[in-house]
Amino acid sequence: MNANLSIIIVSCNTQLLLQEALLSIEKSQDSLPKLVIVFDNGSKDGTEEMLKKFFPWVLYLRSETNLGFAKAVNSAAVHAQGDYLLLLNSDARLEADSIKQAIRWMETHKECAVCGAQLLNEDGTLQNSIANFPTLLTELGNKSLLRKLFPKKFPGKENKPKNPQAVESVIGAFFLVRKKIWDELGGLDERFFFFFEETDFCFRVLQKGYQVYYLPQVKVWHGQGKTAKTALVEARIEYWKSRYKYFKIHRPYPEFLILKVGLLLRLSFSLIFESLLYLLTLGRRNSERLRIGYKIALWHLKGMPENMGLSKG
Repeated sequence: MNANLSIIIVSCNTQLLLQEALLSIEKSQDSLPKLVIVFDNGSKDGTEEMLKKFFPWVLYLRSETNLGFAKAVNSAAVHAQGDYLLLLNSDARLEADSIKQAIRWMETHKECAVCGAQLLNEDGTLQNSIANFPTLLTELGNKSLLRKLFPKKFPGKENKPKNPQAVESVIGAFFLVRKKIWDELGGLDERFFFFFEETDFCFRVLQKGYQVYYLPQVKVWHGQGKTAKTALVEARIEYWKSRYKYFKIHRPYPEFLILKVGLLLRLSFSLIFESLLYLLTLGRRNSERLRIGYKIALWHLKGMPENMGLSKG
């Protein structure tokens, strides 16, 4: 069967979430021929057996080690067919008309190279689905405050957009891209192991003169970080790595230095504050933020080694 849409899901020990995502694809109310590709990034939770039993129609690809998100997606995209490529997180679930609505928009708006959906929490509340390109202001300031004070420059869930709008980038839990533009840009940048891959891709899309759109009419349920919560400390270190890489690639070098100094100062103040609160409450305060902060500080003190963070093996 020739497919006009290829859906790629990368999974690493997220069997139950993956099952829900695939069930939502099965229930999609559209007649679009689809190729669904699951790339297994070294899972050890019975993912392969589950797919063979319940979803034999899925093209299953596997790496024995964790290649990272970008490399896994690029490896899967080699097998993609059709005009469109959808990157779907394993902790996302489609509404019945999500694909139909998104493809309909893309078909009638040829300037749109990438579109994203309105992401929803389990209780139906809105998640942030739009992302600005990282700058010193966004990374050293308060993003929620920026969205409230400057909603046109920093659109977000607080503004509850009702109409499709051109944006800088969209959150990658549902990331629909024209296949010819994907090929033109060479897919995701594999220097990013986890986090910022889609932001980087959207940056390159706009550089080429194409558009990225947020579509509020397309609804997608999203676990928001459930895939990372199984290794929370390691995922946060990976986030810091990718943020630094993004600045090195796309921002002037002096900005990278200012970012690094600013983030380290903020981290230091946060550790002092959290430590004092922990002592004053005799250990009754939740120490999760403190534990993560100390691990990130330790990573810096060790010279930011690549072997700290999410497992590559």
